[in-house]
Amino acid sequence: MGVWRQIAEYLYIKKKDPNREDTTWIKYMHGINRISILLFLFAIIVMMVRLAKSC
Repeated sequence: MGVWRQIAEYLYIKKKDPNREDTTWIKYMHGINRISILLFLFAIIVMMVRLAKSC
């Protein structure tokens, strides 16, 4: 599976593959990955705003 497809699934942009096995631990891992991606995007936005204010 491609990286971009996996990110799209984490952010609910693309539907999950119905044939893929889904266990509790995988759900936890995907939830943590989803949180980390969103925090990363938030940090990038904050850094861009701070950079724009200083210029």
